[in-house]
Amino acid sequence: MTVRPTRSASAPASPARKPDDFPPRALTPNPSRSLALLAVCLVALIGAALLAVVIGSVAVPLDAVLALLGERLMGLGATAWPDKYRTILFDIRLPRIAFIAVTGAALASAGAAYQGLFRNPLADPYLVGVASGAGLGATLALTLQTPGTFLGLGLVPVGAFLGALATVGLVTLSAQVGRRVPISTMLLAGVAIGAFASALTTFLMLRTPEGLRRAFNWLLGGYTGGGWEAVLVILPYVGVGWVVLQLHARALNVLQLDEEQARQLGVNVERVKAAVVLAATLMTAAVVAFGGLTGFVGLVVPHALRLMGGPDYRRLLPLSALGGAAFLILADLVARTALAPQELPVGVVTALAGAPFFVFLLRRLKRSVF
Repeated sequence: MTVRPTRSASAPASPARKPDDFPPRALTPNPSRSLALLAVCLVALIGAALLAVVIGSVAVPLDAVLALLGERLMGLGATAWPDKYRTILFDIRLPRIAFIAVTGAALASAGAAYQGLFRNPLADPYLVGVASGAGLGATLALTLQTPGTFLGLGLVPVGAFLGALATVGLVTLSAQVGRRVPISTMLLAGVAIGAFASALTTFLMLRTPEGLRRAFNWLLGGYTGGGWEAVLVILPYVGVGWVVLQLHARALNVLQLDEEQARQLGVNVERVKAAVVLAATLMTAAVVAFGGLTGFVGLVVPHALRLMGGPDYRRLLPLSALGGAAFLILADLVARTALAPQELPVGVVTALAGAPFFVFLLRRLKRSVF
């Protein structure tokens, strides 16, 4: 008689991973689901852009918007709509919407990349000192009290961009151990150097009270304008950075295992980390330089899309770009209209929308760990 082996009652069963674990259990893409979600995000982006064009202190009819776009882009005959609609559309709202869309796409994509690199759903684009460095650079420029320019650009965006890059460079150098940059060491260095930069920013703001309101407005994501020039300045940084992240999407997938297994699978982990950090930092620094600090976009959007569309970064990065653009356009629309004619910093709106999601995310993580 054959006796089948039975599991001992005292032998513990292998624990099953919970669905809330991060990194995810498996990278099993569903092409049809991904395409559907991509279409939804694209429609949401177009709808948000149309709403932002039509709604404002001066309402512009939708048929006027379509007619004026046809006149300008496709060479159709001149329309009979008032010239003020042309000015509002092409000189005010479209440049702002384009800038906000690029900003949202950059922050969400950088947030998705950082969450994959650090294997932490609470990571955001400001994790390694970009925010504190940009704030210090912008505040330094504001304290100069001069309308000077550098290469045709205002001193505030230039100072913010250089401050962000300098801070991240210092964090990377401080965290370097031999030829490697351990993730945990980089996080600790980012916290320490970021706190130091924030303290310097506060000191400068207290020393120059006349610039306090401008500094606070910038730190909360107050849109500084700039028209199409600002869009053209940040677009190369965001475009190149996003392409670099997309080229490393497969490596980010492999890194969800751990660094040692990724090395065994042929991934140059240190090169991938350097490329992802540099690309995400360039994107974030460029948009922060003109738009100030806008929180929660890089935290909320990629994690929500990961829950809906899966963890494959080849699909998550495009989804994050579209979703981040749509989310920030809607947030900016609320900021412009909620207390009209007064305008709120868009960072206030994203914080009000993102903070409840952050608490929800913490509760999910608590259930998965405990």
